Amino acid sequence: MRTAAVIGGGIGGLSAAIGLRRAGWEVAVFERAPRFAEVGAGITLWPNALRALESLGLDLAPLAVPQVSGRLRDHHGRLLTEVDGARFERALGKPLLGIARAQLLDLLREAIPAADLRAGTTVTSVTGDGRVRWDGGELTADLVVAADGVHSAVHSALWPGHPGPVHTGHTAFRAILDDPGPLELSGLLGPGTEVGMVPLTGGRLYWYLACESPRGVRPADPKAFLRRHFGDWPEPLPSLIEATPGERFLQHDLLALRTPLPTYVRGRVALLGDAAHAMSPYLGQGGCQAIEDAVVLAAATVRHASVDDALRAYDRERRPRSQAIARRSDQAGRLGAQLKNPLAVAARNAVLRLMPAGLSVRAATAAARWSPPGPLTAVPD
Repeated sequence: MRTAAVIGGGIGGLSAAIGLRRAGWEVAVFERAPRFAEVGAGITLWPNALRALESLGLDLAPLAVPQVSGRLRDHHGRLLTEVDGARFERALGKPLLGIARAQLLDLLREAIPAADLRAGTTVTSVTGDGRVRWDGGELTADLVVAADGVHSAVHSALWPGHPGPVHTGHTAFRAILDDPGPLELSGLLGPGTEVGMVPLTGGRLYWYLACESPRGVRPADPKAFLRRHFGDWPEPLPSLIEATPGERFLQHDLLALRTPLPTYVRGRVALLGDAAHAMSPYLGQGGCQAIEDAVVLAAATVRHASVDDALRAYDRERRPRSQAIARRSDQAGRLGAQLKNPLAVAARNAVLRLMPAGLSVRAATAAARWSPPGPLTAVPD
């Protein structure tokens, strides 16, 4: 049986492990954290990601909440645009789903035998011929999947001339509230700032606020910072700030690989997810693209007996699409949340108000019009 080592136990890495196992591979997943867990934030899964997860044999229905409608307002509370969930689903065949990242990670992890998961294991080196060393051992795999995130050590080691991720100029505050009251999918768009609210199962709400900030700046009291700068914004934002316990706030600087890689493959090693194409969040496609990567990689190993041929096919299929979406996400940020000039903000808002509903849906969903390349060969456990 062919062997694969997956470096990184996040959404992309676990999706890759599931896909490769279904395609007949023996897989080991290495995660440096002491356990496979992600807390405190949510994710929106677009139809392209839902189709990819279905091809992995996963059912999200009990865990995810379909987003039936969405309203975007400006920082004065005036309506900018509205997306009808029914129109969205008719256009794409599936809804937009909101799910807690921890729940999604649990679902992925439960699809993999515990013996294949190696938490608390720091990989110290990876070479192009498939040799993986960690603090306590080494192996040589037929395939290595580097899904170790935006600060990928594998990326740095095997692509030493690449400049790596850069700061977008924004930081994001994220939190999940347990019982915020009845709220729907919605957002606020102001000068240099974007706010989003996504209902989750169990009456919970995932909300985030992305704003301009120098890299590495961390307010000692996130709630006080948000209250001071955004306490006069329209409801429900002030109430969300007050209702969120201080320890619930997560803050992450927003980074992106602005210099496209010439290849996602080096020898037997394939980059996947943020390690390959970390993107700004303005299309909501970062996690979705990692799941797509995983399915395309597994499918390529089904179609091609040679690992080299499979990796060439993976690179040929994934690099143009994921890099194009990264560029479009950057453009969406420049024309959206990153605008600060009052005249530019006013012009953007006017365009959004005048845009027909159908055109708005097509613009928002272009990246989600994707389906898996074919079924994976199921292998009994």
